[in-house]
Amino acid sequence: MNSQPFFEFSVDKENKTIHIKREFDANLSLVWEAWTTASILEQWVAPKPWRAETKTMDFREGGSWLYAMVSPEGEKHWSRYDYQKIEPQQKIIELRGFSDETGLVNPSFPRTTCTNIFREKDGKTLVEVTAEYGSLEVLEYMVTHGFKEGMNASLQNLDELLEQLKR
Repeated sequence: MNSQPFFEFSVDKENKTIHIKREFDANLSLVWEAWTTASILEQWVAPKPWRAETKTMDFREGGSWLYAMVSPEGEKHWSRYDYQKIEPQQKIIELRGFSDETGLVNPSFPRTTCTNIFREKDGKTLVEVTAEYGSLEVLEYMVTHGFKEGMNASLQNLDELLEQLKR
């Protein structure tokens, strides 16, 4: 595995988007499984020392994932992803939002449409994530509150997990 995997992060304020490209040293089926299985997602999606805890997950078009990011002190921050479109091992489009533990989305934060595209080449998988924010204010909040650093840390967690899962 490369010591520095390919990672590209860009912000487009005019279109209220964040675009991320990240390569993983694993085949597409393994990366897809890590992205779509609650018990595996929980192991990488939260930047350490935080952890993720799934309440419910129904990975299908029209389904959703309700989970909490849990702080080391046990404080929970809930999110809900509603799956809009799924093309197996190619694309996931989800509507993301902050919520309460019942899945009721917080109306004061416009939701984010997130498109995740997966491609394999030579045994490695490139994932492209485009997050389209419902408002410039939410985009700016994410950019100024450590989203890039948190996302990079989570993706590094996934690198480590993929190495374990490949064995």
